[in-house]
Amino acid sequence: MRFGTASFLLHRRTSVAVTGLTLLLAAASVAYLCVGESFVPPGEVLRVLTGQPSSAELVVGTLRAPRLVVGLLVGAAFGVAGALIQTVARNPLASPDIIGVSQGAAAVTVGAMTFGIGSFAVLPYIGVAGGIVAAALVYVFAWRGGLHATRFVLIGIGIAVALRSVTSLFLTKGDHLVAQQAQVWMTGSLNGRGWTEAAPLGWTMLVLLPAVVWAAHAQRRVGVDDDTATALGVRLGRVRLGLVALGVVLASVATGAAGPVDFVALLAPQVARRLTRTAQIPLLSSALLGAVIVVLADLLARRMFSPTELPVGVLTAAVGAPYLIWLIIRSRSGGTA
Repeated sequence: MRFGTASFLLHRRTSVAVTGLTLLLAAASVAYLCVGESFVPPGEVLRVLTGQPSSAELVVGTLRAPRLVVGLLVGAAFGVAGALIQTVARNPLASPDIIGVSQGAAAVTVGAMTFGIGSFAVLPYIGVAGGIVAAALVYVFAWRGGLHATRFVLIGIGIAVALRSVTSLFLTKGDHLVAQQAQVWMTGSLNGRGWTEAAPLGWTMLVLLPAVVWAAHAQRRVGVDDDTATALGVRLGRVRLGLVALGVVLASVATGAAGPVDFVALLAPQVARRLTRTAQIPLLSSALLGAVIVVLADLLARRMFSPTELPVGVLTAAVGAPYLIWLIIRSRSGGTA
């Protein structure tokens, strides 16, 4: 497509996928705001969203809308983070919740909750430190003159197990009530989330938006084999480090806001790639799909066993775990994931 002197390539299947996912996300968001203990008609939802007086202001504007925004941001962050890390590792198993990034963010966050350091408003920022440390450990131990995909994933799994033990240690040392709250948070939950959690997550993602745009272009350079990229003058080490760092920050901030919502970062990029059939994992489609997964999963978690609300991570794990097993079996049988 051309606009004056500017032109860009528009992938038709990607455009169709993005349009479809956007419509699906819009429909899921409307259903999320309408459905609950009391049903709110779409017209009343629209009145609340446009700032008009409505009897549903408390239910929609105060309770459901902030939780929806957190779910949208968390899903999009996990989707992009998973796409970036899988691109660098060239392995569909390399997602933040598999290689220890989410566990690092969770360990530091639970430690802060246990010892009363900070409030829920700063937990997303506290989690970034743990995610970065975990990613650095995986990167250091996996580097042997290069970054081998299988070694990267296996060492990441080992680091994740160790960090889960650290989290369990914090839980045993903390107050009983705080430990219960941390247990629910560790499952991945949007219950009680509001503008306090949405604001830091939203501002962080807005600040990182230029970096995400850069990452969308950088993916093409690391998508080819190393020899070709080097011949083209690409500094692979720096580009890969930048992509991983961006993915780690996004995953850590999302984990701090809603807990380690498992398997969203694993599922969204691979499904998005199958929808678009592109050479690289599409970041926009991954973000939209991650948001759709979290919003729909939380809607089902709220209503499936009403009046009891399940943590959203329970449903994402129920879907993601079989998919993970399928990926492992497929990779062992020599198929391409």
